[in-house]
Amino acid sequence: MAETYPLTFPTHTGIARVTLSAEDVVGINTSPFTLQQQVVRHAGARWSAAITIPPTKRVDAEYWNAFLLRLRGQFGTFLLGDPNAATPRGSAATAAGTPLVNGASQTGNELAIDGLPASATGYLLAGDYIQLGSGSTARLYKVLEDADTNGSGEATLNLWPDLRSSPTNDAAVVVTSAKGVFRLNSNEANWDINNAGFYSISFAAVEAL
Repeated sequence: MAETYPLTFPTHTGIARVTLSAEDVVGINTSPFTLQQQVVRHAGARWSAAITIPPTKRVDAEYWNAFLLRLRGQFGTFLLGDPNAATPRGSAATAAGTPLVNGASQTGNELAIDGLPASATGYLLAGDYIQLGSGSTARLYKVLEDADTNGSGEATLNLWPDLRSSPTNDAAVVVTSAKGVFRLNSNEANWDINNAGFYSISFAAVEAL
């Protein structure tokens, strides 16, 4: 049976711990004589994650083991978001409207959106997430500043990372349970079993670009 990627993240036990990392590529050259620095920010930026599953018996652990093996090492992909931030802190949590990209050919770290409730203070707050795309094109972004809407239900978001590509006008903007596509950062899957029959499972992943 051929796998269809990205896989859905298992929910059998929940997650004990997730470490999300935001990686930027910045080059710094320091003069050995004057100590002056030349700093260049490159285009590269990505999410990475370290995931630990709570110790569990085989009845649940095997679902996680099977999930890891279904990925076939770094070949397959899966969807992942911040498990503690599925609901935005801003008013979008209770009145999301129909968030859409407002205008084609957008690039950089700002995204204009519309279809929102009019004149909403704190529609999204710093630290909230959005998702652009779906399935294999899903991309996860973090909102860096509080965003209010104007009288026409429009807002501009300051995002990390920069837009991966220019979304089409009126493309959907997901503000609840936002996720991105990840792949394992190793071709090896492993798990530990102790003498009480508990499985310990952890793995690391990077954003699939």
